[in-house]
Amino acid sequence: MADPASYRPAPGDIPTDPGVYRFRDEHGRVVYVGKARNLRSRLNSYFADLWGLHPRTRSMVTTAASVDWVIVANEVEALALEYSWIKEYDPRFNVKYRDDKSYPYLAVTIGEEFPKAAVVREAKRKGTRYFGPYGHAWAIRDTLDQLVRVFPIRTCRDGVFRRATQVGRPCLLGYIDKCSAPCVGRISPDDYQTLVDDFCTFMGGQSEPYIRSVDRQMREASANMEYEEAARLRDRLGALTRALERNTVVFDDSTDADVIGLADDDLQMGVQIFHVRGGRIRGERGFVVEKAEELTASGYLERVLQRLYADPEITSPPKEVLVSTPLDDPQLWGSWLTAMRGTRVSIRTPQRGDKRALMATAVANAENTLRLHTSRRSSDLTTRSQALRELQEALALPEPPLRIECIDISTLQGQDTVASLVVFEDGLPRKRDYRSFVIRTVGADDTAAVAEVVSRRFQPREPVEGPDEAKRFAYPPALLVIDGGQPQVRAAQDALMSVGMADLPVIGLAKRLEEVWLPDESDPVILPRTSEALYLLQRVRDEAHRTAIALHRKRRGKRATTSALDGIAGLGPAKAKALLKHFGSVRAIRAASETDLQQAPGIGPALASAIRTALPADELGDPPAPAAEVAVADRT
Repeated sequence: MADPASYRPAPGDIPTDPGVYRFRDEHGRVVYVGKARNLRSRLNSYFADLWGLHPRTRSMVTTAASVDWVIVANEVEALALEYSWIKEYDPRFNVKYRDDKSYPYLAVTIGEEFPKAAVVREAKRKGTRYFGPYGHAWAIRDTLDQLVRVFPIRTCRDGVFRRATQVGRPCLLGYIDKCSAPCVGRISPDDYQTLVDDFCTFMGGQSEPYIRSVDRQMREASANMEYEEAARLRDRLGALTRALERNTVVFDDSTDADVIGLADDDLQMGVQIFHVRGGRIRGERGFVVEKAEELTASGYLERVLQRLYADPEITSPPKEVLVSTPLDDPQLWGSWLTAMRGTRVSIRTPQRGDKRALMATAVANAENTLRLHTSRRSSDLTTRSQALRELQEALALPEPPLRIECIDISTLQGQDTVASLVVFEDGLPRKRDYRSFVIRTVGADDTAAVAEVVSRRFQPREPVEGPDEAKRFAYPPALLVIDGGQPQVRAAQDALMSVGMADLPVIGLAKRLEEVWLPDESDPVILPRTSEALYLLQRVRDEAHRTAIALHRKRRGKRATTSALDGIAGLGPAKAKALLKHFGSVRAIRAASETDLQQAPGIGPALASAIRTALPADELGDPPAPAAEVAVADRT
């Protein structure tokens, strides 16, 4: 582990200009790339108090052995250079993207003499224009099949094209009029290029002019009694219409926009993008971003924008970019996108109307993308095995922790304190082994509550014969996790020692910084943010927290609905409701005499005497009626 002070540049050596910087390790490999409006201010922040840095940043600066930078003219240039370097070096501490699948694109090889159209899975080659991505390959293949009837550009493979050129005979597509057959000279290169340009313009969203033009030609041919030509144009118009029906109508106008919705948790961010051209969704894509950098939601959105638009040949920015999370500096990113497009690009968060509704749909899809990624990740056997091995190595355990138990405490100002204990086996929840505890220690804080739960969970039990629930739960876990920091972990360790289980490994997972605390260590264990081990610990902790919160709400709800009238012999729910309706509150009931009580429906002399005995009048005054009682009175 390197000491950042050993390679810190002198403050006067760092310029105050905009620029891009690289941290390198001892072997010269780039481990992190960043940009800054003021290089001196940004770099000096990395060399401040080491333990005041975020754990991810601290891990990065201690891994690095040197830092260098390049000055640029403005922040827009810094954005472009930063993305270029991230793409070139693939630094380990920069954001990682996780796509759950590869998406189909419609590619047109505009760099060739006779460009072709094809459905591809990767958007990487230079000299190729891409449309999409699309959610389903069959949809874009059907669209392409319809469009080549109107724009008969070639879709054959290069080998088929060369063979047709050599033999002077077109392939089947040329014979059925789905290709203009440039291989045998049926169309000149200039006319073919015009055909390709028209195809790209149509796919780019400008479809209405072609539809109006074909419709006008069809009507003119029909008026001139050229019925065969009119039929041909009718078929062409139908093909264009069917191609457009493959895309969802979003707006009534000719809106060109990219809609970017985000949904995140502590470790990952789900991203959903809708490419709207001509008021229709022409493509969509969802993927997951691993949170490997110390960035805000705006910072991760900036990374997504870099990935989308840094190569205009693959994805050109539209007139509008709609985002679910406001950017910290929208003017900067608007300038960068404008430079990419060549005309003005606005970037904003929609607040109302159709665009707001579509943004809500994008966010919902982003949440679904993240949920599916999380579900597949947790259900994958290889991933779970990797997580258990990483935990074993990071915590120096003798074997992978196949059974993990986690304890979480839930309370509200010291009232109704409860605890949950959840169990994971082989990286999956074992819900039948979950336990809940009502804390008996009066006024217990978190540490005392943790100690009580550990003592009650691991107290020695008598052996039980047969397949009994207690027997299934009797064997101890391989790892005990506490939702908390070192004080809670030490309390758990002391409780384990008191019940004779000092050898059971126990750790704490602190929620704010996701640090792993050991009972006898002064410094936490920092797991990489993208590690499967940390992901598993988070799932275990979050499940314990969810269970504890649910139990605490249930206990609080029971207490909120209790009344001073409960438990009085002979006073059932119906009569208690009638009594509250008659007097209005428990306070008024306390102040009433036995004679007054008998005026309420269903209250006789014996019951009035019992009520008066159970609720004696308070000479000093009674507290206000509980909210639940007042609510009952109001409802009646």
